[in-house]
Amino acid sequence: MNHLLLTTGLYVLTAVAEIVGCYLPWLWWQQRAPVWVLLPAAASLALFVWLLTLHPAASGRVYAAYGGVYIATALVWLWVVDGVRPTAWDCAGAALALAGMAVIVLAPRTGA
Repeated sequence: MNHLLLTTGLYVLTAVAEIVGCYLPWLWWQQRAPVWVLLPAAASLALFVWLLTLHPAASGRVYAAYGGVYIATALVWLWVVDGVRPTAWDCAGAALALAGMAVIVLAPRTGA
């Protein structure tokens, strides 16, 4: 269980780095934020890529499991940053994605 918590925490941190790296350019493009926001956006995307390398599993498996956490994190971002409360359908979809992530991460493996 501790492994799942650490892995999920790393996935959440990775998702936040990706979302920030994409959100800041969106602010610049859509909301007329100053151009300098592109610098922390680039740094955040570089952090995102580096964080993905910290996962011990095979890269395809990491990306597949990460997707579930990304969905849930994006919905939290929607609520906290954008001020839009997720619907019950959003939450159900995130729960399904997180269940899929748990299956991928917790599956017994031999070798890879």
